[in-house]
Amino acid sequence: MFDALHQGLPLAQAKKALILLHGRGGTAASMLSLVPHLRLSEAAVFAPQANQQSWYPFGFLASDEGNFISLESSIKKVSLLLEQLIQEGMPAKQIYLLGFSQGACLSLEFAARNAQPLGGVIAFTGGLIGEQLKKEKYVGGFEGTPISISSSIRDIHVPAQRIRDSAQLLRDMGAEVSLTFFEDSEHSIRPEELALVNQNIFL
Repeated sequence: MFDALHQGLPLAQAKKALILLHGRGGTAASMLSLVPHLRLSEAAVFAPQANQQSWYPFGFLASDEGNFISLESSIKKVSLLLEQLIQEGMPAKQIYLLGFSQGACLSLEFAARNAQPLGGVIAFTGGLIGEQLKKEKYVGGFEGTPISISSSIRDIHVPAQRIRDSAQLLRDMGAEVSLTFFEDSEHSIRPEELALVNQNIFL
């Protein structure tokens, strides 16, 4: 039915739904390994798979033209999944997006292009996508949706300044953004990040 791997409760029995978006070179199955570490006992979890394990071919700061076709396809894939969940009876305010690295960038980009009240958005090392941030791309309002962004302060793939700029744009759109930087240089999901999400998002 859904173009995604499923774990957790059947959607009809769940009180919330989570969409997991993997990083470049990752898999939907690898993202499902996070589920035991998150407070999701009442959730249906869905993890779509990117074509050739990549949501878009170049870095998230590359030219808009280079990433355009694949990125638009990936945005549509997430949009269709979200729409299906809503059509099956899950309120948008009970739907969460969570991504790591390239998947974190896609989570934020999709949410900002289609801003609406959601359960929450979690970006483990990510920022809005594009050579430059263009506010005109983003429409709607979050109306207090919690968004958690966390990363190394010196991540080699995602510059801290783009993360800060993304956080401010999302705040301007009405999101309640929590921004956390770590002093290490790891490009990974830390136990501390999972704990923050459990404390602040999956209440």
